[in-house]
Amino acid sequence: MLQSVEIENFLSHEHTKLDFENGVTVFVGPNGAGKSSVIDAITFALFGEHIRKSTKGLLRRGSSQAYSKIGFSIGTRQFEAIRKIDSKGTVSAQLYEKINSELVPLAAGERKQFGESMTQTIESLIGLDFEKLKVASIVQQGELQSIIEADPKKFKELVNAIIGIDKLDVAYETMKKSIDSFRASVRTRLDYDDTSIEALQIKTDSLQKEIATLEPQKKTLEEEKARKEQEFVALQGKIEGEAPKELKIKEIEKRKEELARYLRNTVTSIKNQIAEKERRFAECSSSITVLASKLQLESDNIQAQQDLDKIRIESKDVSNKIAKIKGQQEIADKLQLVDGKCPVCDSKVDQINPLFEQEHLRKELDTLTKQLEVLAKEEVSIHTKKKEIDLKLHQIVKAEGVLSSNSIKSQEDLARLKEEISSLQSSVREVSFDVSTTGNMTQFAIDENSTNAIKTISSLMEETRDFDAIKFRELKARLEQQRTLISNLDQEIGATTTRLKLRREEVEKISTVLEELQHVRRYVSTLETIRSQIYNRDGPVATSLRSWALGTISQKASEYLTTFNVKIQRIILEDKARDIGITCYAGNSMLDLESLSGGEKVSVALALRLGMAHLMGSSHLNFIILDEPTTHLDHERRKSLVNVLSQAFESNIDAISQFIIITHDSEIFENSNIDAIYDFRSTPEGTQVVPI
Repeated sequence: MLQSVEIENFLSHEHTKLDFENGVTVFVGPNGAGKSSVIDAITFALFGEHIRKSTKGLLRRGSSQAYSKIGFSIGTRQFEAIRKIDSKGTVSAQLYEKINSELVPLAAGERKQFGESMTQTIESLIGLDFEKLKVASIVQQGELQSIIEADPKKFKELVNAIIGIDKLDVAYETMKKSIDSFRASVRTRLDYDDTSIEALQIKTDSLQKEIATLEPQKKTLEEEKARKEQEFVALQGKIEGEAPKELKIKEIEKRKEELARYLRNTVTSIKNQIAEKERRFAECSSSITVLASKLQLESDNIQAQQDLDKIRIESKDVSNKIAKIKGQQEIADKLQLVDGKCPVCDSKVDQINPLFEQEHLRKELDTLTKQLEVLAKEEVSIHTKKKEIDLKLHQIVKAEGVLSSNSIKSQEDLARLKEEISSLQSSVREVSFDVSTTGNMTQFAIDENSTNAIKTISSLMEETRDFDAIKFRELKARLEQQRTLISNLDQEIGATTTRLKLRREEVEKISTVLEELQHVRRYVSTLETIRSQIYNRDGPVATSLRSWALGTISQKASEYLTTFNVKIQRIILEDKARDIGITCYAGNSMLDLESLSGGEKVSVALALRLGMAHLMGSSHLNFIILDEPTTHLDHERRKSLVNVLSQAFESNIDAISQFIIITHDSEIFENSNIDAIYDFRSTPEGTQVVPI
């Protein structure tokens, strides 16, 4: 039961502390006075939950910290739970147990990842979570009679929630996940699960049919290969008999190519010799012609040199005379008569010596100069002629070198060289290089080497006379065809064998998998049966559980009704396909809910709430909070509610030890048997609570 609630800076409360005893406690006051805040304080302290928009919004305006602390008892044990919130919205929590007047910490915080959760500890202590507590112990404003006035389908959902059908739903889904997880693990291990059995069986049948087709196909291929191998051996024998001849044919072609190459090289060599000898002949012929004028040229060269020497002497003599005359001219210039007298002795002279006479000297000098020019021209002419002779003499020396290097000394030697050229030309004039002929090859013999080669070729040709190259190529082509056919057959046999092996291995693998999957199917079928029969909300277990719960609620509600002093003695709840029916009885007469008075409806609703609270095991925290239960009730029905509650406690109802009623209708509790009334008032400092 609740023992106390203490809140500070919580919503509109600056500081409020309330103590609770057994019986009925009433919170009265106008709307907005902070009455319902006590409900939020209780659920926040226990579970950290509330009906406000945000946890930070629980903090009283202008405050930096708030807390809610409640004291409660379960049996003989006493506890205290407190949660604090700061301006950042950070929440701290602590749960204590009072042992010998001392507070012993039991749990703190909500670090579920570390296995620390005060909320989980409280849930395990009272046997309820926040949602179940709201159903079992907290009746929100206007919801008291909604239990009998609401849609019967919603009432069924409420009953399901009370008896834990939602947990069955969780278990139902969890088991589905477990089955799916099991199937997934089977698929991971086997690549298949039990849903694949039929498909695998079809695949196995298909593989067996394929194996049945492949086995005779393989046998046929092996028989065909054996026949082809026999034909191959026979062809190979024929080819081996003719193969040496083919080699000799190739040898003949090789020898002919060598002969043709030898002939070309030899003829080319002879032609080169002919060209070289013709060059020598031409050079030696011209050289002998040049030598014919050697003696004359040598004589001419001597005469030219003598002429040059003579002209050079004459030119020197004339040059000396010219120099002498020029000397005389200088003297003559000095010996000019002055007034008929000698310029030296000043004696009278009638005539100057012609040797010193100017005109005479000038004429003599002109004659000598012209003579010197004639001699110079003759020297140039003779010098040019001598150069020509020297060039011809040089050619004669060169010709003598050519003849010497070619060992030609006379016309007889030159004639012999001419005969050698003619002989060589005759030896290569009719030579052919086309040696592909199959007839007489002696025509290609030009020397001993070619003659020996021709003999070898002729011998090989005789040995291969009956060899048919075309037929031999056809035999080899047929052999290659057979080889290809055998190779293809080998590949087909190999492919067929591989396919057979793979199909057999696959069949064996699938058979093993199928055998295991049959066990899996039986196991999964058992799990599915358990899931559908036990955890399905419409299964027999859930139906039986709901039937038992409805029977228990009906029984307890009927017991409570007998204490409420109304004409209704029994309430029967009946599980239907989609909803739950509520039937009331007065004696043996069935009463229609619409025909009940307001007080009777309140009694029925309260009895059902009490019955549901009993079913929820609310004796762990055995209180019920009714928030504005008189809303939308007329005066008579409001008074009936008070009378019902008073009668309930006068009758000492075992399941509930506390009723907390929140209302603004304080007048309805006048002259009623109420244990405690608190007046809630709204002031500028916040909510003030005064006991009445």
